[in-house]
Amino acid sequence: MSQIDITTSQNINIQYQVAGIGERIAAFLIDMIIKIAYVIVLYTVLSKFLNLETYFNSLDRASIVAILTMITLPVHLYTLVFESLMEGQTPGKRLMKIRVVKIDGYQASFGDYLVRWVFRLIDITSNSGVVGIISMIVSKNNQRLGGIASGTAVISLKNKTGISQTILEHLDEGYTGTYPQVVALTDNDVRIIKETFTRAMTTYDRQVISAIAAKIRETIKLDPDQVKQTEQQFIRTVIKDYSHYTGRDE
Repeated sequence: MSQIDITTSQNINIQYQVAGIGERIAAFLIDMIIKIAYVIVLYTVLSKFLNLETYFNSLDRASIVAILTMITLPVHLYTLVFESLMEGQTPGKRLMKIRVVKIDGYQASFGDYLVRWVFRLIDITSNSGVVGIISMIVSKNNQRLGGIASGTAVISLKNKTGISQTILEHLDEGYTGTYPQVVALTDNDVRIIKETFTRAMTTYDRQVISAIAAKIRETIKLDPDQVKQTEQQFIRTVIKDYSHYTGRDE
């Protein structure tokens, strides 16, 4: 599986695995099942309680089209709405543990998701996904046309390397944790923290170390006044606490 290097706005270089075509197709199918289920349930309810067919017979063609458009609007806006609200994920993407990110390191905006959604007409809707699949095969980061146009890519959040080799720490017997809030982090979060911190320490990049500490505090909702350690000590403690509070260590 190919990888993508993303340099964040804090000049932190993070390496992600690009989501595979199979993962993206699986996410698409899950989302499609959800949309089909919505249409079936809604049609059944409207037919049963509103006698929809009789009502449609009393309307002209334009009115019927307008009503059907309103009914199916959530289906058409499904991807745009969910990616905007779930930070680059739909229910299908979340289940497959993949996410849309900006390749320039910034948070993807509504405009980026909108561009991806508009290009779905070319990538997927108009040709059963053929153009999108071809684009993903030939592009560097498995991007469809919408991804190329918006400067986004779909990454995998799965940790392909054994977790004991990447994030787990050896804890002394009787180790007691300091920050129980670390359970809000994911395995992938801690992997990124550990790898980035290790690289920063080799050159003692204080700016990167400070950025890592600030991001951790923000993510686990920890007030700076609650931290009585140096930034380096804080980061090391967070990594160890994650192993402690998740019940895993080397």
